[in-house]
Amino acid sequence: MGLTISLYAFTLSALLLSAKAAPAHPPTKCPNGKSVKNAQCCVWFEVLDDIQENLFDGGECGEEAHETLRLTFHDAIAFSPALTSQGQFGWLHHAVPEELAFDANEAIDEIVERQKTFVAKHNVTAGDFGSLELQRRPAPRVPHGSPDASAPAPDGLVPLPSDNVDAILARMSDAGFSAPELVHLLASHSVAAQDGVDPSVPGSPFDSTPDTFDSQFYVETLLKGTAFPGDGRDAGEVESPLAGEFRLKSDFELARDNRTSCEWQAQIADHNKMMMNFKKAMAKMAILGHDPCRPPHLPAGKTIDDIESSCATSTFPSLSADSGEETSVPPV
Repeated sequence: MGLTISLYAFTLSALLLSAKAAPAHPPTKCPNGKSVKNAQCCVWFEVLDDIQENLFDGGECGEEAHETLRLTFHDAIAFSPALTSQGQFGWLHHAVPEELAFDANEAIDEIVERQKTFVAKHNVTAGDFGSLELQRRPAPRVPHGSPDASAPAPDGLVPLPSDNVDAILARMSDAGFSAPELVHLLASHSVAAQDGVDPSVPGSPFDSTPDTFDSQFYVETLLKGTAFPGDGRDAGEVESPLAGEFRLKSDFELARDNRTSCEWQAQIADHNKMMMNFKKAMAKMAILGHDPCRPPHLPAGKTIDDIESSCATSTFPSLSADSGEETSVPPV
Protein backbone atom coordinates (compact mmCIF):
# COMPACT_ATOMS: atom_id res chain seq x y z
CA MET A 1 0.00 0.00 0.00
CA GLY A 2 1.61 3.25 -1.10
CA LEU A 3 1.82 6.53 0.74
CA THR A 4 -0.72 8.02 -1.65
CA ILE A 5 -3.33 5.81 0.00
CA SER A 6 -2.14 4.90 3.46
CA LEU A 7 -0.56 8.04 4.91
CA TYR A 8 -3.35 10.34 3.82
CA ALA A 9 -5.95 7.80 4.92
CA PHE A 10 -4.92 8.46 8.52
CA THR A 11 -7.41 11.34 8.64
CA LEU A 12 -11.16 11.07 9.16
CA SER A 13 -13.72 12.12 6.57
CA ALA A 14 -15.79 14.48 8.69
CA LEU A 15 -15.99 18.16 9.58
CA LEU A 16 -13.29 20.57 10.70
CA LEU A 17 -13.37 21.90 14.23
CA SER A 18 -11.96 25.29 15.12
CA ALA A 19 -9.40 25.57 17.94
CA LYS A 20 -10.82 28.95 18.84
CA ALA A 21 -13.74 27.47 20.77
CA ALA A 22 -16.32 29.38 18.74
CA PRO A 23 -19.93 29.28 19.95
CA ALA A 24 -22.08 26.47 18.58
CA HIS A 25 -24.11 27.45 15.52
CA PRO A 26 -25.76 25.78 12.52
CA PRO A 27 -23.43 24.23 9.91
CA THR A 28 -22.03 26.48 7.19
CA LYS A 29 -22.05 25.47 3.53
CA CYS A 30 -18.67 26.07 1.85
CA PRO A 31 -18.32 27.13 -1.82
CA ASN A 32 -17.35 23.55 -2.73
CA GLY A 33 -20.58 22.21 -1.21
CA LYS A 34 -19.00 20.81 1.96
CA SER A 35 -20.53 21.60 5.34
CA VAL A 36 -18.46 22.73 8.32
CA LYS A 37 -19.24 23.89 11.83
CA ASN A 38 -17.31 27.14 11.40
CA ALA A 39 -17.13 29.19 8.21
CA GLN A 40 -13.45 29.93 8.90
CA CYS A 41 -12.72 26.30 8.08
CA CYS A 42 -13.87 26.48 4.44
CA VAL A 43 -10.49 27.74 3.27
CA TRP A 44 -8.84 24.46 4.26
CA PHE A 45 -10.63 22.53 1.53
CA GLU A 46 -9.08 24.95 -0.96
CA VAL A 47 -5.65 24.59 0.66
CA LEU A 48 -5.82 20.80 0.56
CA ASP A 49 -6.84 20.66 -3.08
CA ASP A 50 -4.07 23.07 -3.98
CA ILE A 51 -1.22 21.32 -2.16
CA GLN A 52 -2.29 17.84 -3.24
CA GLU A 53 -2.20 18.92 -6.87
CA ASN A 54 0.62 21.46 -6.89
CA LEU A 55 2.89 20.55 -3.94
CA PHE A 56 2.51 16.77 -3.85
CA ASP A 57 2.09 16.26 -7.62
CA GLY A 58 -1.42 14.86 -7.40
CA GLY A 59 -0.84 13.00 -4.13
CA GLU A 60 2.37 11.22 -5.06
CA CYS A 61 4.90 10.11 -2.47
CA GLY A 62 7.78 12.11 -3.86
CA GLU A 63 10.52 14.29 -2.47
CA GLU A 64 8.08 16.99 -1.33
CA ALA A 65 6.10 14.48 0.77
CA HIS A 66 9.31 13.14 2.33
CA GLU A 67 10.60 16.60 3.15
CA THR A 68 7.22 17.78 4.43
CA LEU A 69 7.21 14.99 7.01
CA ARG A 70 10.68 16.04 8.10
CA LEU A 71 9.74 19.72 8.28
CA THR A 72 6.60 18.99 10.30
CA PHE A 73 8.67 17.13 12.90
CA HIS A 74 11.46 19.71 13.06
CA ASP A 75 9.01 22.58 13.45
CA ALA A 76 6.87 20.91 16.11
CA ILE A 77 9.54 19.23 18.24
CA ALA A 78 11.11 22.62 18.95
CA PHE A 79 8.79 22.74 21.95
CA SER A 80 10.32 22.72 25.40
CA PRO A 81 8.47 23.59 28.61
CA ALA A 82 11.87 23.70 30.30
CA LEU A 83 13.01 26.43 27.91
CA THR A 84 9.53 27.88 27.22
CA SER A 85 10.07 27.27 23.51
CA GLN A 86 6.76 27.54 21.69
CA GLY A 87 6.52 24.53 19.42
CA GLN A 88 4.26 24.15 16.38
CA PHE A 89 3.80 27.77 15.35
CA GLY A 90 5.28 27.42 11.88
CA TRP A 91 8.42 29.32 12.82
CA LEU A 92 10.54 27.60 10.19
CA HIS A 93 8.42 29.28 7.52
CA HIS A 94 9.61 32.61 8.94
CA ALA A 95 13.07 31.37 9.84
CA VAL A 96 16.07 33.62 9.85
CA PRO A 97 19.17 32.25 8.11
CA GLU A 98 20.78 31.37 11.44
CA GLU A 99 18.03 28.88 12.33
CA LEU A 100 18.04 27.26 8.91
CA ALA A 101 21.78 26.84 9.44
CA PHE A 102 21.29 24.66 12.54
CA ASP A 103 22.83 21.23 11.95
CA ALA A 104 19.46 19.52 12.43
CA ASN A 105 17.84 21.73 9.77
CA GLU A 106 20.37 20.99 7.05
CA ALA A 107 18.77 21.25 3.56
CA ILE A 108 15.32 22.01 4.97
CA ASP A 109 15.24 25.46 3.38
CA GLU A 110 14.06 24.12 0.01
CA ILE A 111 10.75 22.71 1.29
CA VAL A 112 10.29 25.80 3.47
CA GLU A 113 10.50 28.02 0.39
CA ARG A 114 8.08 25.78 -1.53
CA GLN A 115 5.49 25.88 1.23
CA LYS A 116 5.74 29.60 1.94
CA THR A 117 4.08 30.31 -1.39
CA PHE A 118 1.00 28.29 -0.37
CA VAL A 119 0.81 29.93 3.07
CA ALA A 120 0.87 33.38 1.46
CA LYS A 121 -1.51 32.46 -1.36
CA HIS A 122 -4.26 31.27 0.99
CA ASN A 123 -3.60 33.82 3.74
CA VAL A 124 -3.35 31.21 6.51
CA THR A 125 -0.92 30.89 9.39
CA ALA A 126 2.13 28.70 8.93
CA GLY A 127 1.28 26.85 12.16
CA ASP A 128 -2.10 25.81 10.80
CA PHE A 129 -0.62 24.92 7.42
CA GLY A 130 1.90 22.63 9.09
CA SER A 131 -0.80 20.72 10.94
CA LEU A 132 -2.88 20.17 7.81
CA GLU A 133 -0.48 19.58 4.94
CA LEU A 134 -0.21 15.79 5.27
CA GLN A 135 -3.95 15.16 5.14
CA ARG A 136 -6.02 14.25 2.15
CA ARG A 137 -9.03 16.02 3.58
CA PRO A 138 -9.80 18.30 6.54
CA ALA A 139 -10.15 16.23 9.68
CA PRO A 140 -12.15 16.72 12.87
CA ARG A 141 -9.26 16.04 15.22
CA VAL A 142 -6.70 18.47 13.81
CA PRO A 143 -7.62 21.85 15.29
CA HIS A 144 -6.87 25.17 13.67
CA GLY A 145 -6.40 28.71 14.91
CA SER A 146 -2.67 28.61 15.66
CA PRO A 147 -0.87 31.96 15.62
CA ASP A 148 2.47 32.33 13.91
CA ALA A 149 5.63 32.21 15.97
CA SER A 150 6.82 35.33 17.74
CA ALA A 151 10.40 34.10 18.15
CA PRO A 152 12.58 31.31 16.74
CA ALA A 153 13.32 28.16 18.70
CA PRO A 154 16.79 27.81 20.23
CA ASP A 155 19.29 25.44 18.69
CA GLY A 156 19.59 21.89 20.02
CA LEU A 157 15.92 20.93 20.35
CA VAL A 158 15.76 18.66 17.29
CA PRO A 159 17.44 15.28 18.00
CA LEU A 160 20.38 14.44 15.75
CA PRO A 161 21.16 11.01 14.26
CA SER A 162 24.48 11.11 16.15
CA ASP A 163 22.76 11.57 19.54
CA ASN A 164 22.67 8.63 21.95
CA VAL A 165 19.41 7.06 23.12
CA ASP A 166 19.53 8.69 26.55
CA ALA A 167 19.74 12.16 24.99
CA ILE A 168 17.00 11.45 22.45
CA LEU A 169 14.55 10.05 24.99
CA ALA A 170 15.25 12.95 27.36
CA ARG A 171 14.58 15.49 24.60
CA MET A 172 11.35 13.75 23.56
CA SER A 173 10.22 13.47 27.17
CA ASP A 174 10.75 17.20 27.64
CA ALA A 175 8.45 17.77 24.66
CA GLY A 176 5.84 15.42 26.16
CA PHE A 177 6.47 12.20 24.22
CA SER A 178 7.03 8.75 25.69
CA ALA A 179 9.54 6.21 24.38
CA PRO A 180 6.77 4.21 22.58
CA GLU A 181 5.45 7.40 20.96
CA LEU A 182 8.92 8.13 19.62
CA VAL A 183 9.00 4.67 18.07
CA HIS A 184 5.60 5.39 16.49
CA LEU A 185 6.79 8.70 15.02
CA LEU A 186 9.77 7.01 13.43
CA ALA A 187 7.42 5.25 11.02
CA SER A 188 8.02 8.38 8.96
CA HIS A 189 11.47 6.95 8.17
CA SER A 190 9.75 4.31 6.05
CA VAL A 191 9.30 7.02 3.40
CA ALA A 192 12.45 9.01 4.10
CA ALA A 193 16.00 9.35 2.85
CA GLN A 194 19.15 11.20 3.83
CA ASP A 195 21.00 13.95 2.02
CA GLY A 196 23.26 15.65 4.53
CA VAL A 197 24.48 13.00 6.97
CA ASP A 198 26.68 11.60 4.20
CA PRO A 199 26.69 14.04 1.25
CA SER A 200 28.55 11.51 -0.88
CA VAL A 201 25.31 9.46 -1.31
CA PRO A 202 22.39 11.94 -1.34
CA GLY A 203 18.91 10.47 -1.57
CA SER A 204 19.82 7.22 0.19
CA PRO A 205 16.59 5.75 1.67
CA PHE A 206 16.23 4.19 5.11
CA ASP A 207 14.54 1.04 3.83
CA SER A 208 14.00 -0.83 0.58
CA THR A 209 10.43 0.49 0.02
CA PRO A 210 10.80 4.29 0.31
CA ASP A 211 7.71 4.95 -1.81
CA THR A 212 5.47 2.93 0.52
CA PHE A 213 4.38 3.80 4.04
CA ASP A 214 4.85 0.39 5.63
CA SER A 215 6.57 -1.53 8.45
CA GLN A 216 9.55 -2.61 6.37
CA PHE A 217 11.71 0.09 7.96
CA TYR A 218 11.31 -1.57 11.36
CA VAL A 219 12.35 -4.94 9.90
CA GLU A 220 15.42 -3.75 8.03
CA THR A 221 16.72 -1.65 10.91
CA LEU A 222 17.06 -4.91 12.85
CA LEU A 223 19.05 -6.69 10.13
CA LYS A 224 22.78 -7.08 10.71
CA GLY A 225 24.72 -4.27 9.07
CA THR A 226 27.33 -5.24 6.49
CA ALA A 227 28.53 -2.11 4.68
CA PHE A 228 28.24 1.66 4.24
CA PRO A 229 26.58 3.00 1.09
CA GLY A 230 29.01 5.94 0.99
CA ASP A 231 32.28 6.90 2.64
CA GLY A 232 31.13 5.72 6.10
CA ARG A 233 32.96 8.43 8.02
CA ASP A 234 29.94 10.17 9.50
CA ALA A 235 29.05 10.29 13.20
CA GLY A 236 25.34 9.77 12.54
CA GLU A 237 25.70 6.59 10.48
CA VAL A 238 26.30 2.88 11.03
CA GLU A 239 26.56 0.00 8.58
CA SER A 240 23.39 -0.91 6.69
CA PRO A 241 22.25 -4.40 5.61
CA LEU A 242 21.46 -3.68 1.94
CA ALA A 243 23.35 -2.02 -0.89
CA GLY A 244 22.16 1.56 -1.34
CA GLU A 245 20.32 1.67 1.99
CA PHE A 246 21.34 4.17 4.67
CA ARG A 247 21.12 3.47 8.40
CA LEU A 248 21.09 6.23 10.97
CA LYS A 249 22.99 5.57 14.18
CA SER A 250 19.98 6.77 16.18
CA ASP A 251 17.62 4.32 14.45
CA PHE A 252 20.07 1.46 14.96
CA GLU A 253 20.36 2.13 18.70
CA LEU A 254 16.67 2.77 19.32
CA ALA A 255 15.82 -0.53 17.62
CA ARG A 256 18.05 -2.34 20.13
CA ASP A 257 17.61 -0.37 23.36
CA ASN A 258 15.61 -2.16 26.08
CA ARG A 259 13.35 0.88 26.49
CA THR A 260 12.22 0.88 22.87
CA SER A 261 13.07 -2.49 21.28
CA CYS A 262 9.82 -4.28 22.14
CA GLU A 263 7.68 -1.45 20.82
CA TRP A 264 9.90 -1.36 17.74
CA GLN A 265 9.24 -5.04 17.12
CA ALA A 266 5.51 -4.59 17.73
CA GLN A 267 5.24 -2.24 14.73
CA ILE A 268 6.19 -5.15 12.45
CA ALA A 269 3.38 -7.47 13.47
CA ASP A 270 0.34 -5.28 12.75
CA HIS A 271 0.48 -2.84 9.83
CA ASN A 272 -2.87 -1.20 10.61
CA LYS A 273 -1.91 -0.68 14.24
CA MET A 274 1.39 0.85 13.14
CA MET A 275 -0.53 3.32 10.98
CA MET A 276 -2.90 4.21 13.81
CA ASN A 277 0.02 4.66 16.22
CA PHE A 278 1.65 7.08 13.79
CA LYS A 279 -1.60 8.96 13.27
CA LYS A 280 -2.06 9.47 17.01
CA ALA A 281 1.52 10.56 17.57
CA MET A 282 1.40 13.02 14.66
CA ALA A 283 -1.92 14.44 15.86
CA LYS A 284 -0.33 15.03 19.26
CA MET A 285 2.67 16.67 17.61
CA ALA A 286 0.42 19.02 15.65
CA ILE A 287 -0.79 20.70 18.84
CA LEU A 288 2.44 20.82 20.83
CA GLY A 289 2.52 24.09 22.73
CA HIS A 290 -1.20 24.67 22.23
CA ASP A 291 -4.24 23.89 24.34
CA PRO A 292 -6.99 22.99 21.85
CA CYS A 293 -9.67 22.47 24.50
CA ARG A 294 -11.22 24.75 27.05
CA PRO A 295 -11.02 23.53 30.64
CA PRO A 296 -14.28 22.28 32.22
CA HIS A 297 -16.64 25.14 33.07
CA LEU A 298 -20.23 25.92 33.99
CA PRO A 299 -22.46 26.86 31.03
CA ALA A 300 -23.90 30.38 31.02
CA GLY A 301 -26.93 30.57 33.28
CA LYS A 302 -25.75 27.82 35.66
CA THR A 303 -24.00 28.08 39.02
CA ILE A 304 -22.30 25.66 41.35
CA ASP A 305 -25.64 25.27 43.13
CA ASP A 306 -26.99 23.51 40.05
CA ILE A 307 -24.44 20.70 40.36
CA GLU A 308 -25.85 17.44 41.77
CA SER A 309 -22.70 15.93 43.21
CA SER A 310 -22.95 12.52 44.88
CA CYS A 311 -19.31 12.08 45.92
CA ALA A 312 -19.01 12.21 49.72
CA THR A 313 -15.26 11.76 49.99
CA SER A 314 -13.99 14.87 48.18
CA THR A 315 -15.15 18.36 47.34
CA PHE A 316 -16.35 19.26 43.87
CA PRO A 317 -13.74 20.98 41.67
CA SER A 318 -13.80 24.76 41.44
CA LEU A 319 -15.13 25.86 38.03
CA SER A 320 -15.49 29.15 36.23
CA ALA A 321 -18.88 30.03 34.71
CA ASP A 322 -19.61 31.47 31.30
CA SER A 323 -21.34 34.83 31.26
CA GLY A 324 -24.19 35.95 29.05
CA GLU A 325 -27.57 34.51 28.18
CA GLU A 326 -28.42 30.99 29.35
CA THR A 327 -26.79 28.37 27.16
CA SER A 328 -28.96 26.68 24.55
CA VAL A 329 -27.49 23.70 22.68
CA PRO A 330 -28.49 23.32 18.99
CA PRO A 331 -28.63 19.96 17.20
CA VAL A 332 -25.50 18.75 15.44
